[in-house]
Amino acid sequence: MSLFNNQNPNEQGNQPNKRRRIGCLGGCLLFFAIYLVTSGVIGLLMGAMMETPTVDVKENSVYRLQLRGTLIEQAQEENPFADFMNSMPYSSYAQENTVGLDEILSNIRLAKNDDRIRGIWLDGAELSMAPASAKAIRDALLDFKSSGKWVIASAKSYGATNYYVASVADRICLDPTGQVNWNGLTAQKLYLTRLMDKIGVEMQILKVGTFKSAVEPYFRTSMSDADRLQTQQYLTGIWDEYKAAVGASRHLTEEQLDALADRYMGLQPAQEQLAAGLVDTIVYTQDMDSLLRIYTGTKKYKLLTTAKLAQVARPKSKAKDKVAVMYLAGEITEEDGDGIVGKEAIKTLNKIRQDKEIKALVLRVNSPGGSADASEQIWHAVQKVKAAGIPVVVSMGDYAASGGYYISCGADYIYAEPTTLTGSIGIFGVIPNAAELRNKIGVDIDGVSTNKHSDLETNMIYKGMNSEEEAMMQAMIERGYDLFTSRCAQGRHVEQSYIKSIGEGRVWLGTQGVKIGIVDELGNIDDAISKAVELAGLESYKLEYYPDKVDPLEEFLKLLDNTTEEERLILKLRQMATQPRIMALMPEVEIK
Repeated sequence: MSLFNNQNPNEQGNQPNKRRRIGCLGGCLLFFAIYLVTSGVIGLLMGAMMETPTVDVKENSVYRLQLRGTLIEQAQEENPFADFMNSMPYSSYAQENTVGLDEILSNIRLAKNDDRIRGIWLDGAELSMAPASAKAIRDALLDFKSSGKWVIASAKSYGATNYYVASVADRICLDPTGQVNWNGLTAQKLYLTRLMDKIGVEMQILKVGTFKSAVEPYFRTSMSDADRLQTQQYLTGIWDEYKAAVGASRHLTEEQLDALADRYMGLQPAQEQLAAGLVDTIVYTQDMDSLLRIYTGTKKYKLLTTAKLAQVARPKSKAKDKVAVMYLAGEITEEDGDGIVGKEAIKTLNKIRQDKEIKALVLRVNSPGGSADASEQIWHAVQKVKAAGIPVVVSMGDYAASGGYYISCGADYIYAEPTTLTGSIGIFGVIPNAAELRNKIGVDIDGVSTNKHSDLETNMIYKGMNSEEEAMMQAMIERGYDLFTSRCAQGRHVEQSYIKSIGEGRVWLGTQGVKIGIVDELGNIDDAISKAVELAGLESYKLEYYPDKVDPLEEFLKLLDNTTEEERLILKLRQMATQPRIMALMPEVEIK
């Protein structure tokens, strides 16, 4: 019963409507009061809350690297309001648990060089990450071990990618009820053509590139031969990397590892995982304390989490010259979004170009692409940085494909991880035609125009394009592809015809990218920084990171947005219908 309902339930008339209005008004007033109170105290508390205390490392410390949550490129400032918002009864308030790759790599380097830190405990195996990022962490752990320190891992269960990381450990522990899901990899896509047919929506497809398969789910019910070929090739390449690395660490041959995958180890008991050599010890995760005591040689060891270790003071360079490291992660949009927003990226690049102390720029790109126009605008801003005498080096993360490659191709030097997905040089347009749906639900449209194609944008959605209009749109797509390939040819110093021959929207692994010349060398972000320093001729430098991390207050206000996932999906479909865009985006695929 409503707290505002003091009426006799037998009363008639408009009383229920009144109660609803009063209840709604009361809820709004309550929310507004809470908002005013929190807004008032925020200003008083922010200064104190944002002062991050420096953590002192104690003797016999262990870096407890918890592999849980979702890995992102750049760690964000800890939100002091997150616990409060996560406790709200609505799931849409919940804040995703994210871990920054940059923070993990920095912590591993620090742990290697600090004698007070005895080793690293990989705690858990539930970190959502792509293969290239997993390799960056794995390589950092191998470098850590070169100092003579130890790494141990424990988890209730391991997926293939998390096991690939954990395989570097001196001892891999598995819960008695757990399993190693070493089952091979699969890449699956959802095809929506039959659904679209049922609801009466036809996706009008405009594209360039035999392999540009991002639009296939809208007009096919299965993989094309071209998409099957490229997907099989990069999936096999990732699996081969996993087998080679795991085999070297676990002293197993690739044939043995394939045989284990064919047994579907995820359904085998823990003792079978032990017998197969995938793990070293069966132990409850809650009993890891006894093992840590053995490895540290003391009962009084100290555990340092990723967040705590990040607060340990780092030595600061007094050099005047700076190397800028700019993170470009996510889908590329023009005006707004959670990924790479074109106007914001351009603003940052202009700021870097105008800073006289910045002598080199490293672009850390982790993007499947997006808006073709925004990609072109970012490409131009990068060229202006180069024209100012600042060398630009790209470090590719999990993806630098389609628009992600577009914004990378003009750099002076490009690094990729072996399992980076790159290339996908092609563009497409998808325009929904809802004519059949409109007829089904009884909606008519009519109007007047001054010229032959004045109503093109409306008609192509509600009536469908005619052959003349489709030809004009296709010509525009092809001009976009010609511009894209010309940018790649200019950046890679090759003929445009060659770029078109290896383009066609085809996705390549980083290893393949080196062979065909769209990547210069395999390496990580540290390699990219070293190359930037070399190209700039610097003897001493300090790093400066862009963009600034998100303000926790801003994140707090975002959490007040109670938009559901369903509402966000509807909004995305509405934007697709009302704002047709030319896209440079790689196909969406889920690898498991």
